[in-house]
Amino acid sequence: MRILALTRYSSSGPSSRVRFYQYFPYLKSRGVNLQVAPLLNDDYVRNLFSGRRQSLISLANAYIERVSCLIKRGSFDLLWLEKELFPWLPIWIESSFVKRGIPFVADYDDAVFHRYHLHHSPMIRALLGNKIDDIMRYAATVVVGNDYLADHARLAGADRVEILPSVVDITRYSITKRAGDQFRIGWIGSPVTAPYLELIRSALEETSRQINSRIVLVGAGNKDPLPGLEKEVLPWSEEKEVDLIQTFDVGIMPLTDGPFEEGKCGYKLIQYMSCGLPVVASPVGVNMRIVESNKTGFLASSTAEWVQALVLLSKESKIRTKLGEAGRKKVEEDYSLQVTAPRLLDILTDSASR
Repeated sequence: MRILALTRYSSSGPSSRVRFYQYFPYLKSRGVNLQVAPLLNDDYVRNLFSGRRQSLISLANAYIERVSCLIKRGSFDLLWLEKELFPWLPIWIESSFVKRGIPFVADYDDAVFHRYHLHHSPMIRALLGNKIDDIMRYAATVVVGNDYLADHARLAGADRVEILPSVVDITRYSITKRAGDQFRIGWIGSPVTAPYLELIRSALEETSRQINSRIVLVGAGNKDPLPGLEKEVLPWSEEKEVDLIQTFDVGIMPLTDGPFEEGKCGYKLIQYMSCGLPVVASPVGVNMRIVESNKTGFLASSTAEWVQALVLLSKESKIRTKLGEAGRKKVEEDYSLQVTAPRLLDILTDSASR
């Protein structure tokens, strides 16, 4: 089977790395002839995370290269598409590539459709509001990361919808026992998601007054997240991310309760749990499926609930261990590459035969 993977980013982009690139070795080992054509390169991702403006010329060149790639698509049995072919361009431009010809699988790990139909501009809503729904209808299969995205795909008229959660390669993660007096409250993410930390500023301030704690943020970017709070801000790298998570005592994931957040796949929670850490998260979207309260961690809505959970975990090492071990077991059973890779291969094989 010959597959062309049309990813949004190179492997440095989190969504592309998790939903596509980490599966490539397994697929190739099963005889899949796989080629990848990312739309946006490493420079784009670096500029995105550093807050630098993107070059219009480089973006135009990226779109031209994708068109050139699609012209040659006849040599493949299946297209494997991340979200859409050309962001911010209307569906009629894409339809000549996706409406006819070889089948394609469309993958979604967030509610990208809200970016268009909830846009503040009436023109964007009119031109692009139904674009993602149209792509979902054209696809042989729509693969999504959670129930919220699956429900939207079905309402859009998708012929076949498969839920495949965002997962980790469990062999990269291990449980380690950390020694130290300070209780380390850890978060990992990107500059795009760092603003969610402001939601629990009061909880983190109160926690620091009650216990000897330290806030550790990985991948939050160059801008000062949580200004005024004492913290440790560390750069993210794929090589060091597991080692950095293993320095945490608890992993956190605050979120607002909104339509975009309903589409998130909770990847950082899965990373924390893979390292045997208890977690504390906002009860939003897929978080409520990943986090089993009092079994793998705690769901916290209010400042008081966040403080209560963090202080309890700081004082009770046995509870931390118990929750962490249960979380690790859940990842091994439900959120590991080793479980989902064979499923993905079946989905791609069946889609290519349609």
